[in-house]
Amino acid sequence: MWQPRALLEWWFGPPGSLKAQIDARHGLWFGKRDAQDDDARQRFGHDVARALAGELDAHVSSAEHWLALLLLLDQLPRMLFRDSGQAFSGDALAQRWVAHGLAQGWQESLNPLQRVFVYLVLEHHEHLPSQTQAVQVFNDLLHEVERCEPAAAPDFANFLHYAELHRDVIARFGRYPHRNALLGRPSTPEELAFLRQPGSSF
Repeated sequence: MWQPRALLEWWFGPPGSLKAQIDARHGLWFGKRDAQDDDARQRFGHDVARALAGELDAHVSSAEHWLALLLLLDQLPRMLFRDSGQAFSGDALAQRWVAHGLAQGWQESLNPLQRVFVYLVLEHHEHLPSQTQAVQVFNDLLHEVERCEPAAAPDFANFLHYAELHRDVIARFGRYPHRNALLGRPSTPEELAFLRQPGSSF
């Protein structure tokens, strides 16, 4: 039986300030460690497979379930299938689900840190309107955090900064060049030159 709360507790850790949660979990979210990937695979590999097959769709009826499904489709495949094209295997479903949930207003029931992982789905989309939307919502999120927890504002400013970087890449190329090799897409000379630059793969 799918238990979305178990995933959310593992991903976000115990309740606390935004700053404390970011400091405690940043390595899990954005680090690249084999042990973390293996742990995610052992805990949630079956749920990821079910999500990719659409078997959990009928269970999504709340903001909490929606967020957990987005993690299974967007974040977890990037850990379970790191450095392979399968890392992006849930992206199309994630895009449909993020649009559905945003239309329902489910994000309003989530705290700012939870919303980061909703908006990262937009940031991962190779589609300029989604990138523009991502920059806008991360900008709004930063202003909210500046009011409610200023200590966490630098972290949210960084989230916005990366959204802007992603948008600029999509505006320039229409896709993420660093995905080309993994997806079997030929790179243009301009993309190859870009990929030689530090930080081009985020």
